[in-house]
Amino acid sequence: MQKAFKVTLIPSQNQQVLINKTIGCARFVYNPFLALRQELYTTEQKTLNYNACSQQLTLLKKEIEWLKEVDKFALQNSLKNLETAYKNFFTDLKKSKNKKGVGFPKFKKKYGCKQSYKTNLTNGNIQVIENRLKLPKLGWIKFHKSDDIAGKLVNVTVTRTSSGRYIASILCETEIEKYPQVNKNTGLDLGIKSYLVTSDGEVIDNPKYHRLQKRKLRASHKKLSRSAKGSNNRVKAKIKLAKISERITNLRDDFLHKLSTRLIKENSIICIEDLRVANMVKNHKLALSITDASWSKLVTMLEYKALWHDRIVQKVGTFYPSSQTCNSCGFVNPLVKDLKLREWSCPSCSNYNLRDKNAALNILSEGLRILTAKSGGINTAGVSPATPRLFKTAAVGAPDAITACGELVSPEVIQAEIVETGIA
Repeated sequence: MQKAFKVTLIPSQNQQVLINKTIGCARFVYNPFLALRQELYTTEQKTLNYNACSQQLTLLKKEIEWLKEVDKFALQNSLKNLETAYKNFFTDLKKSKNKKGVGFPKFKKKYGCKQSYKTNLTNGNIQVIENRLKLPKLGWIKFHKSDDIAGKLVNVTVTRTSSGRYIASILCETEIEKYPQVNKNTGLDLGIKSYLVTSDGEVIDNPKYHRLQKRKLRASHKKLSRSAKGSNNRVKAKIKLAKISERITNLRDDFLHKLSTRLIKENSIICIEDLRVANMVKNHKLALSITDASWSKLVTMLEYKALWHDRIVQKVGTFYPSSQTCNSCGFVNPLVKDLKLREWSCPSCSNYNLRDKNAALNILSEGLRILTAKSGGINTAGVSPATPRLFKTAAVGAPDAITACGELVSPEVIQAEIVETGIA
């Protein structure tokens, strides 16, 4: 199984120069070949694949000597990224109009986008010993060690952040020690006032890191906008603003990693609602709070951690009325569509419901129902069959079977299908 380890590099001055050159050369290779493919298609209705571009890159390196100064794998991977961008574009064309979002490949910019390059392992050109990393052309570089890097090295991606730091993402093939199996299931209702509420009634407060740093961000933006272009003060202001933004990102990532790890460790099945976050941020009153919550990143973390530790994350339909449905009798109360209504009594059974906990309970029961139906725990008539069929779904990783009560039977390697989530 592949796992990436992120470390902060401490390069020397010469190594910094070479890293910057490599990033620039990767961009230099990407942009002309994108222009060449566009021109060739416009004039002759033809295109170039990766192999054809690679052959021309070999000729280009003979003409431009400074391309030989940098890592050759960085240039080749740049062409592979271009090929992938085209494939993603054509795949995206087949989707429905509302789901398109990739777009045609764009030219890389020197500023305002991710600055990175990737190099591959071959003949021991990449090594890790304690707190030192060996990279092609760069030699040995020290890094801040926070975790042991274990496994067989695959590749390394070096990134230069906006604040001037250098990050290496080291991808390894490794065996991950799995958490012990548990029989607890949970439903999650994501929100803004509270980050999430579980079906057990646990409330996780929303840290709102962006809003806490909003005053500093505003002051930094103001200072940057008032600095003269090309001045040293403008460079300093830009770096200071980038550091504040990075701190917000790091705080949020730390919170999400700890939360997702705890949820995976304590629960066997996690049911979560599938809402269209891209549509929700169109509400300008809630857009900042929704993006600050970063639900998509939480779901992504749950996805790969569920794969690592044999767990299931099950989505519930976008339009399932989890907040409006009474978890006791199933009565749907249309008045609960009003977000200001946080507590309500069911007109049918008089059950008292807290909005978020009620939604989490409904999400859990609906998620288990979907899992049970897929695994053969119930048939179309709602009667449990004598011999449950194996769990066969598009979800990644599942147990051999799930009973009608949602209990795992003979849990083995599970694959979890995860989706982006939003407010119930």
